[in-house]
Amino acid sequence: MGLSYVDPFTRRQVDIRASLADLCANTGMAFPSFEQESRLSMDRDEFETDLLVFKGSRIHGLGGFAKTAICTGTRIIEYRGERISKGESLRRCEDNNGYIFALNAEQDLDGDVAWNPARLINHSCAPNCEAELEGDRIWIVAKRDIKPGEEITINYGYDLEEYQDYTCRCGSPDCVGYIVAEEFFEHVRGRKGSRA
Repeated sequence: MGLSYVDPFTRRQVDIRASLADLCANTGMAFPSFEQESRLSMDRDEFETDLLVFKGSRIHGLGGFAKTAICTGTRIIEYRGERISKGESLRRCEDNNGYIFALNAEQDLDGDVAWNPARLINHSCAPNCEAELEGDRIWIVAKRDIKPGEEITINYGYDLEEYQDYTCRCGSPDCVGYIVAEEFFEHVRGRKGSRA
């Protein structure tokens, strides 16, 4: 298998090159075809957009890293995917799909598609970016200035349901040990402290 990663939710090995090749062959589309990501080189064991290079991460599998300095407020990459109904979203979430974002009252966005490199951005308890909904599009936006070579991270915003199944390896000094939304940090820290 070429360039691949282990999907953290399905725990299956995913071959990125094969997924992209299948997508392009089946749809006739060129990859990618979106703003700021005009170049995607798959010739090495990494691939890149204008602002990011995707390669092995110490946090998990592949991650996105800044190719250049990125200023606060910069739209780094669009989070792309399949638009699905709320009912279909619930079904996919029950199948452990962790790549779904809410778009509006009727639709969600399933980012678990080969043509969405933003799905490879890892979680951190002290993220340098956040996902922002603008109209019907989701952007990964810098929360602060980011240095070249720094890994791009967001907080996945998970709730407390089965949170102990999702260990965090972000390495931040403020890491709570699990992938949860910031609003649950104190709860998780309290639970960890009560076991000591």
